[in-house]
Amino acid sequence: MQKLLLFVDKISTRVGQAFSFLILALTLHVSWEVFSRYALDAPRAWAFDAMIMMYGTLFMMAGAYTLAQNSHVRGDVIYGFFTPRAQATLDLTLYIVFFIPGVTALVWAGYTYAAESWAINEHSNITSEGPPVYPFKTVIPVAGALILMQGIVEIIRCVICIKQGKWPSREQDVQEVDVDKLKEMVDVKDEDIQKLDALVVRQESRK
Repeated sequence: MQKLLLFVDKISTRVGQAFSFLILALTLHVSWEVFSRYALDAPRAWAFDAMIMMYGTLFMMAGAYTLAQNSHVRGDVIYGFFTPRAQATLDLTLYIVFFIPGVTALVWAGYTYAAESWAINEHSNITSEGPPVYPFKTVIPVAGALILMQGIVEIIRCVICIKQGKWPSREQDVQEVDVDKLKEMVDVKDEDIQKLDALVVRQESRK
């Protein structure tokens, strides 16, 4: 079971990592559009549509990755004080009551929107030369399906934690530095840092 959970984690992580390069494409696109508009006096009418679609695609396709990394925003001020079993019970309740119905509706509605968009060969009407919208709308059900798949994995994790009293492992990726965890790893306390600061101040004052 654990191998299956990690396999789904890996899929979500790889998809998120792949689509993260849209940040680079978006940056280059915006930079060129600014240069083209103000330096060359040659703006492109479809540039704004492309920016919206790239950012929207990045945002949606990173959802399952963020869930796999357990990085969605939550009230950690209270949640962090709960035992693993209490955390898992709360998460399981929220997944069943809100997550599953909401994401299922997203996939269903997204599929409908995408199908209708393909059927009419829909193009953006924001500008006169609007690019096709149907590829972008196809991202909605695809991203929703990935999030739903990852959510089912998280539900299984909650059940395992309730039974065993501890969270099962998950696929790891690069994270922001957690200062408190870093202090624990190198066995450094706040008092040690304060003493070092005081020592540096004394040495500087003697110069």
